[in-house]
Amino acid sequence: MPDFRSLLDDDKIYYFDGGYGTLLQGRGLPAGLSPELWGLRAPEVIQAVHQDYLDAGANILTTNTFGGSRPKLGLDADPYELNKAMTRIARKVAGDSAFVAASIGPTGHFVEPLGDLTFRELVDIFKEQIQGCVDGGADLILGETHFDLAEAKAVVIAARMVCDLPVAMSMTFEGEASLTGTSPQTFVDTMQNMGVELIGTNCSAGPEQMHNTLKAWAPRLETPTFAEANAGLPELDDEGNTAFRLSPDAFAEQASGFVALGAKFIGGCCGTTPDHIRALRAKVGNASWVRPQKTDNAQMVLTSRAVSVPIGFDHPGVIIGERINPTGKKQLIAELQEGVFTEAQRFATEQIELGAPVLDVNVGAPMVDEVALLPELVTSLVGRFTTPLSIDSNDMKAVEAALWAYPGSPLVNSISGEPGKMETLGPLCKLFGAPFILLPIVGNKLPVTAKERLNVIADLLAQADAFGIPRRLIMVDALALTVSSKPEAALHSLEVMRHCREKWQLPTTIGLSNISFGLPARELLNSTFLALSMSAGLCSFISNPNSSRIQESLHTTEVLLNRDKQAERYIDRFTDWTQAEPTQSKGSTKGDVAEDLPVVQVAVIKGNKDGIVSLVEAELEGGMSAMEIVNSLLIPGILVVGEKYEKKEYFLPQLLQSAETMQTAFARLKPLLEEGGAAEDKPVVIMATVEGDIHDIGKNIVCLMLKNYGFDVVDLGKDVPAEKIVDAAEESKAALIGLSALMTTTMVRMEDTVRLVNERGLKAKVIIGGAVVTEKFCNAIGADGWSTDAVAAVKLAQQLTR
Repeated sequence: MPDFRSLLDDDKIYYFDGGYGTLLQGRGLPAGLSPELWGLRAPEVIQAVHQDYLDAGANILTTNTFGGSRPKLGLDADPYELNKAMTRIARKVAGDSAFVAASIGPTGHFVEPLGDLTFRELVDIFKEQIQGCVDGGADLILGETHFDLAEAKAVVIAARMVCDLPVAMSMTFEGEASLTGTSPQTFVDTMQNMGVELIGTNCSAGPEQMHNTLKAWAPRLETPTFAEANAGLPELDDEGNTAFRLSPDAFAEQASGFVALGAKFIGGCCGTTPDHIRALRAKVGNASWVRPQKTDNAQMVLTSRAVSVPIGFDHPGVIIGERINPTGKKQLIAELQEGVFTEAQRFATEQIELGAPVLDVNVGAPMVDEVALLPELVTSLVGRFTTPLSIDSNDMKAVEAALWAYPGSPLVNSISGEPGKMETLGPLCKLFGAPFILLPIVGNKLPVTAKERLNVIADLLAQADAFGIPRRLIMVDALALTVSSKPEAALHSLEVMRHCREKWQLPTTIGLSNISFGLPARELLNSTFLALSMSAGLCSFISNPNSSRIQESLHTTEVLLNRDKQAERYIDRFTDWTQAEPTQSKGSTKGDVAEDLPVVQVAVIKGNKDGIVSLVEAELEGGMSAMEIVNSLLIPGILVVGEKYEKKEYFLPQLLQSAETMQTAFARLKPLLEEGGAAEDKPVVIMATVEGDIHDIGKNIVCLMLKNYGFDVVDLGKDVPAEKIVDAAEESKAALIGLSALMTTTMVRMEDTVRLVNERGLKAKVIIGGAVVTEKFCNAIGADGWSTDAVAAVKLAQQLTR
């Protein structure tokens, strides 16, 4: 077999196989048992399914290892040996006729600050699984059905650390974003920064809905792509089993449209069979792949979990907010020395409200351990804000530690010609997909002339090329030296900008305020220099966004350079303009919080977990009772969060952060509520993931939200038999039972609980939820309601307990 990478540049269409869950269930997989563990007992069945897909025309066979990570398999299993064994089965069937893709699915856990795993732990989990697949004979690593960008990134890093096989990465989307708020475009931007060889989507819904995903990520797509849709949405058949109704011919008719949208690899996911793949091949026929042409020529893209910030000659100039830097800030220094981030969070909020698309983060202060503190602050900021970050430190170990804490593609500030810098940080930036600022300084001497700087830049670019670092990760600092001591300094900076744009097509940045040091009316010089620089090719700049002149210069120049079509952003920002007053961004305030709301309520809405206790203390000292704080401040705040979540202004990370902020406030007020006799009986809710299912992320989120809305939640965990659930409900006189299931093979176990509740005559209502659960299924098993997410679950619980 040729190397899989050789397929990526030809003009052929290739085919993945289809779904495995429903096929294996029909061939003997017991309900509730993982397909991976069962595969060890029935390898002949796994082999037969692979053979059926090969006979149907699949070019890539997917290993039976989707749930083969240690958290999914449990402590008694050996992930390495299981993945090796399952991959060997696929390899035996594929022979020289097909490629073998090692399936790496989600672990069921979030990384910090959303969950209980560190990013390093998650990478180690995937390394163990991937090593088994590599030793079993895989041709490529396939991360699939991932819904969190950080976990997808962990798969890629683990694969790069274990082997040199190509990596394909697929994310599943619910409408316009993944579960944790990543859009298709941000997913593509991040994966391309990491050098992933094949980017795709799977398991979101049927083929028609998946068309929107392929269209959404097209503007900056450069990487070959694939799509694997379900055979429609799952339904419950007359015998109580889950079924996918889209026939092979209907599936082929819809999925063949992926080719016109630029997909080079196509296949099927849940509910698809060898007949679906056979029909798809027949429908596509001899069509050739035509590489799609991107329409957005950004030179660089920074990402957070939920936001992309393109940087380039055809894009608006990007302010990199400079305020989270201890230089000259006594309070920030004192807090950083204590490991407190209140002031840093305040600076972040202020700069975001003023329109900074990126925030520079620096903790370099006396008596501060940057290696420990920088990743802690990064994690804290990631938990509250979606704005991409710039990691700023001279300590290379601190930069590395921060990279391990960031879910997207941060900017690294910076890599200079200092010995060891490119050798250490360059490969790290490549591994993590982190764009960086190239600083043209060697030793202690500043290169004064443009020629000197360009020579240093050329040398550093040659080093980067030797490490295989793509130019999409590199932005040049044009160096702003002060004109008060070097009158020609600005001219040399402008020449560097022009050269980088015209000769190398590299974006440039600059520390703007350096140009005016030692002179009066510095903002006049800074703002004028900014306008000149943007016309010369400057794409971003490090500055305080709270400068009215800088904001005015930025937005007026964008209009004059024709980068603000019809002056839309300019008009939006300056309609109510008055001279020399700071202007707050209007166009980027989706989901902003009204300033006149009480500070405790705002803290809940913004997820200010670190600051909520002091705010509650202040209200108590001011005379408010604990119950008044709960009823008039905390609960109204979480209600606003629920509304924002429903409107898609907030996503899961913000929801969790606000919920945890509520819990922190409740913990402080609970003793006072009990002392004052204000504690009241709460409706009891029994929560559990049904027997045979080990997924509990969704259930845990619902538990947290229910607690915030005044329910007494008893969480029985995962893989819980119906009898145990009903026993707990009977013992606690529960008003509600909440059941969760993610797998189509285990959702049928929900009916066991409903039946047992009815047999015992309990008054408890049963609500169900999970990715595969539908209203039709709910009605079929006699449950009292179903929900699509945590906010909907709370509303349903409130309705059923009135």
